[in-house]
Amino acid sequence: MRIFKFGGASVKDAASVKNVANVIQQEGTKNTLVVISAMGKMTNAFEEVIEAYYHKKEVLSEKLTFIEEYHKNIMNSLFEKEDAVYQEIDILFGELGWFLARNTSQRFNYVYDQIICFGELLSTKIVSAYLSKMGLENNWLDVRNYIKTDSSYRDAKVNWELTQGIITKKVDKNKLNITQGFLAGNDTENTTTLGREGSDYTAGIFAYCLDAESVTIWKDVEGVLNADPRVFSDTTLLEQISYEEAIEMAFYGASVIHPKTIQPLQNKEIPLLVRSFEDISKAGTKVSRGVQLKPFIPCFIVKKDQVLVSISANDFSFMVENNISYIFQKLHEYQLKVNLIQNSAISFSVCVDNKFNKFDAFYNELKSQFKIDFQKGVNLYTVRHFTDETLESIHKKGTSLLTQINKETAQLVIKEK
Repeated sequence: MRIFKFGGASVKDAASVKNVANVIQQEGTKNTLVVISAMGKMTNAFEEVIEAYYHKKEVLSEKLTFIEEYHKNIMNSLFEKEDAVYQEIDILFGELGWFLARNTSQRFNYVYDQIICFGELLSTKIVSAYLSKMGLENNWLDVRNYIKTDSSYRDAKVNWELTQGIITKKVDKNKLNITQGFLAGNDTENTTTLGREGSDYTAGIFAYCLDAESVTIWKDVEGVLNADPRVFSDTTLLEQISYEEAIEMAFYGASVIHPKTIQPLQNKEIPLLVRSFEDISKAGTKVSRGVQLKPFIPCFIVKKDQVLVSISANDFSFMVENNISYIFQKLHEYQLKVNLIQNSAISFSVCVDNKFNKFDAFYNELKSQFKIDFQKGVNLYTVRHFTDETLESIHKKGTSLLTQINKETAQLVIKEK
């Protein structure tokens, strides 16, 4: 078995869907399972539906119409009006409307998962139907019946034993299978999700359970680069990376590979390929066991708009285990992801991601117990396999507020000019 994963950018319009079909046809359709994300920016569009459902009912219909027209416009360029896929898509929109009208639950995370899933369901129905139209016979699988999780909505944990049994028994390995990324199901037949950007993880789960020969993530870049081309003008393709290096890069925030994806692949030594759906003649990047980074060059990871926080005791006493443990508990409660830690005898510094906008509440709770200094809007640069020259180039970007260096990795918090 081979596992392919196509993200939203690869199915953002009709031409993109045609290209995915071309990639699959040229790569071969047998013994292949394809994981597909929501089209384009549709996950964001469904999040706007959820926001309207809770807080702006007056624009809910408008948000839903935008999504329906987006998908229908793509379909109109791929199908004839009488094709059966139109009815299948109408049924999905009917199910969404039914949920919005009948739901009585106040649990936001539960409601989020029941709505957000339609992005992947719609995209895979359309791609599956187009493949069939092009003569590429395939099985459309509802992933919620295959990957089983607990009920931790929006960040569900996989029940590996149950999932393994279902996938081994029910997936026809000899055919082309099309399914959704990001989604799963619990024991009450409700939709759960694996965390944002979880489609890569879906591919890893299927690969593990099917003992796949490889996983290929198809992207709009030629492979894994040593830096984000949106931030750095000079980037280099990494031809090969070890699992360990990929895990390190994911831990520090590299966006090409989802952090949870590597582990199931490493456990069975299944290679991960990152290739370009725009030029399939290129080999891309291969992630596998025990290989040297090739080429061996510095790799840059940037996390923007961070908050640098320095915390010390009001009485200038030592910052010892009980203080630090309490602070970490509060960081967890307020969903402030810690990306860097540095402590001295009387102070404790962290660089955190405030994507849930809960830092102010965290600060207000702790300010009576600790002296807290902070700086918002800073950028965290992580450099793997750094050199003096690369560190100097980062220092030139602005004022260095904190630097931490170990054998292989340097981290710099920069307030940019």
